[in-house]
Amino acid sequence: MAAFPWHSRNRNYKAEFASCRLEAVPLELGDYHPLKPITVTESKTKKVSRKGSTSSTSSSSSSSVVDPLSSVLDGTDPLSMFAASADPAAMAAATDSARKKRDRDDNSIVGSDFEPWASKRGEILARYTTTEKLSINLFMGSEKGKAGTATSAMSEKVRTRLEELDDFEEGSQKELLNLTQQDYVNRIEELNQSLKDAWASDQKVKALKIVIQCSKLLSDTSVIQFYPSKFVLITDILDTFGKLVYERIFSMCVDNRSILPDHFSPENVNDTAKETCLNWFFKIASIRELIPRFYVEASILKCNKFLSKMGISECLPRLTCMVRGIGDPLVSVYARAYLCRVGMEVAPHLKESLNKNFFDFLLTFKQIHGDTVQNQLVVQGVELPSYLPLYSPAMDWIFQCISYHAPEALLTEMMERCKKLGNNALLLNSVMSAFRAEFIATRSMDFIGMIKECDESGFPKHLLFRSLGLNLALADPPEGDRLQILNEAWKVITKLKNPQDYINCAEVWVEYTCKHFTKREVNTVLADVIKHMTPDRAFEDSYPQLQSIIKKVIAHFHDFSVLFSVEKFLPFLDMFQKESVRVEVCKCIMEVFIKHQQEPTKDPVILNALLHVCKTMHDSVNALTLEDEKRMLAYLINGFIKMVSFGRDFEQQLSFYVEARSMFCNLEPVLVQLIHSVNRLAMETRKVMKGNHSRKTAAFVRACVAYCFITIPSLVGIFTRLNLYLHSGQVALANQCLSQADAFFKAAISLVPEVPKMINIDGKMRPSESFLLEFLCNFFSTLLIVPDHPEHGVLFLVRELLNVIQDYTWDDSSDDKIRIYTCVLHLLSAMSQETYLYHIDKVDSNDSLYGGDSKFLAENNKLCETVMAQILEHLKTLAKDEALKRQSALGLSFFNSILAHGDLRNNRLNQLSVNLWHLAQRHGCADTRTMVKTLEYIKKRSKQPDMGHLTELALRLPLQTRT
Repeated sequence: MAAFPWHSRNRNYKAEFASCRLEAVPLELGDYHPLKPITVTESKTKKVSRKGSTSSTSSSSSSSVVDPLSSVLDGTDPLSMFAASADPAAMAAATDSARKKRDRDDNSIVGSDFEPWASKRGEILARYTTTEKLSINLFMGSEKGKAGTATSAMSEKVRTRLEELDDFEEGSQKELLNLTQQDYVNRIEELNQSLKDAWASDQKVKALKIVIQCSKLLSDTSVIQFYPSKFVLITDILDTFGKLVYERIFSMCVDNRSILPDHFSPENVNDTAKETCLNWFFKIASIRELIPRFYVEASILKCNKFLSKMGISECLPRLTCMVRGIGDPLVSVYARAYLCRVGMEVAPHLKESLNKNFFDFLLTFKQIHGDTVQNQLVVQGVELPSYLPLYSPAMDWIFQCISYHAPEALLTEMMERCKKLGNNALLLNSVMSAFRAEFIATRSMDFIGMIKECDESGFPKHLLFRSLGLNLALADPPEGDRLQILNEAWKVITKLKNPQDYINCAEVWVEYTCKHFTKREVNTVLADVIKHMTPDRAFEDSYPQLQSIIKKVIAHFHDFSVLFSVEKFLPFLDMFQKESVRVEVCKCIMEVFIKHQQEPTKDPVILNALLHVCKTMHDSVNALTLEDEKRMLAYLINGFIKMVSFGRDFEQQLSFYVEARSMFCNLEPVLVQLIHSVNRLAMETRKVMKGNHSRKTAAFVRACVAYCFITIPSLVGIFTRLNLYLHSGQVALANQCLSQADAFFKAAISLVPEVPKMINIDGKMRPSESFLLEFLCNFFSTLLIVPDHPEHGVLFLVRELLNVIQDYTWDDSSDDKIRIYTCVLHLLSAMSQETYLYHIDKVDSNDSLYGGDSKFLAENNKLCETVMAQILEHLKTLAKDEALKRQSALGLSFFNSILAHGDLRNNRLNQLSVNLWHLAQRHGCADTRTMVKTLEYIKKRSKQPDMGHLTELALRLPLQTRT
């Protein structure tokens, strides 16, 4: 292809805008609205038998919305039911689905406001630990009855199994000694798995033996501090056993004809299932020892549903009375806790049994101070203050069950019973832990009076005040009592000598103070905390509690001018001397500030405090800091920077940004935010001072521009620097700082050769050319209005950029370089117009400076020809089989550029466009649909004024068909 001259067509931008404007068409909406729900009309076809004809159909319509997926969820899929009737495996799947749905229904008897046992389990295991050696005693039997022949008579079968149990109770003893706590836990988990394995292999008697032996372990209190955790582990096995038995019996109620309904009655249960259920209860009744017999029967309490409607309500009182035979008060209270647990699962409405368990416990509570228990504690070397808290998990659970949806009158009755027992601290603590906070809060002064009268030898009073404080954090006491409550509580708390005891209580009562009092009282409390936690650096062992205090304070003080005027707040922060904790606290403060600070601020108290907080976060960044952590810290610091405003005191605002730059230089996103903020400040200054072009204003704007020019090179991301150079140059240009704008643009041009081939995007290496192409296209759009420097010649910035693009090493498999040259061609065409498409106020662009001067246009056309030569040369290099598709696409793209920007009345340019059209479809690689639309567009444009020459062009552009 020979070299072609370039001739830009003259553009009338206003006329083009007018011709491209969309035509307004009135729309009659009626009842239509795009956000209204779609109504599906359901047509039902029904066969109708008529005399003299075979069949016909009639349709009925319904306007109701039909969900086509709803049938999948209702559990009545006809295909699945049909398959289940023929396939036992499918029947089992249907049974399993029914079981899961039934479990959901059973569990939903108690509402979500009832804290489940599962949430308490982990806390108990973590709290009640021991370093003493543990042991497990198991009597696993002689197994002599295992290999018997099948007996047809049911009575003989029952007799054989009873003999197996007798043999089991008389069998050999297996004792595991000197177990660590972890070894003990592992052995119990192994027993749980053995239970499942025995059940899966149809060794039901062996499974029962395991459960019985595990239950016997609950009578052992030799390592008494571990007993609550032992109870949790053993009852896990009991829960597993109870579930297996229930599912076994339930599966016997399912046959090929029906599935047991979710809320079934004993009449729905077949005889086989009932007989099996009775057999299990008979087996358990034959267990000789009280504790395993009680626990195993309680574990399958739910199975009474298969036998009788009144079965559960009859068994619960009997089991409650059975616990009276357990002599050890600790073992007894946990047995009652387990009975209450299974009772709440299967019959939460039977409150009488729950209450009876509690009242029975109160009657036997005095055993704690009896000789038997005291002697046991002496033997084990356990003090009473360490022994009494062992009751808390069981008592708290019993009280929770009793208080669930209980009337307020029950609390009054409980308080009276506690008074009769001499205001026992352990009972009082459980009452406050269990009942609704509203009930406790309204009687706060009564509880304080009872706390004062409690004997502190067994259960410390500060724990009672902590429990009371937890309730008052959830519910408000009478307004007239609030100050007296705080004074009474704090008199006890402030006298505590042990720092851990003190901080555990202070943490709770800080929230009460923040909620109901002013900064004066909060300041007093914080000062007291500092006083107690500073000696011997006690704060180092209490960072979680101190963090909790900070969170509670900032949660209630959203006005940061008030918060930072609390004298002891910043000294309180100084106690966080471990860097990781200190940073977390600072992050919490900034999160609350960003969330709740509605208006920009210039309050010096807030600014100084938050600069200190943000500096703490910033200084924690090092080479090992994760990128996600850096992003979070930058987000919080940027949130603070955005909220700082000095109004029209622009110099003070810039001074703040200068200080922030020096403080936060290690976080690139913060520096980027500062540059954007300074650019906005420069624009705002010019806007506010419009009409007042004083030297002071101009100097300030130049200071803003200088701030950006100095800061940008410190950034690491190369495209961040490129885009900020461009943006800052645009701002300088808008403020008539022409020499500064040139400096920004030159810096951007000089940076382009440094763009690497691959860049890191969200942790992944990606090619950079597409990002460079996007930047250069934006840059060209700006260069249109940048006036030439009188000392640097015509289009000096464009020439420099073209030289850089020419020298840059582009990917051979990419056409981005040619796409950039095409964009340059568009820019030069726009520059040749008499009036440019857009301008900047008070900046004379080249259209005003040159006024259509012929020398300028000649230089412009020379550049266009140089760019065209590069494009055509590249098209030649693509004349290879593997590159023909790229050649076709680029040829058509260049054709469209000439069509849009070139003067096709020039014969040579017209001929070039025809050649490109043929090139685009020479090898059958063209997008035929696009070419058809392009040709239609040319024909349409040819009908416009002064566009008649396009008619002849359209005749010279054939469309090739593929055969």
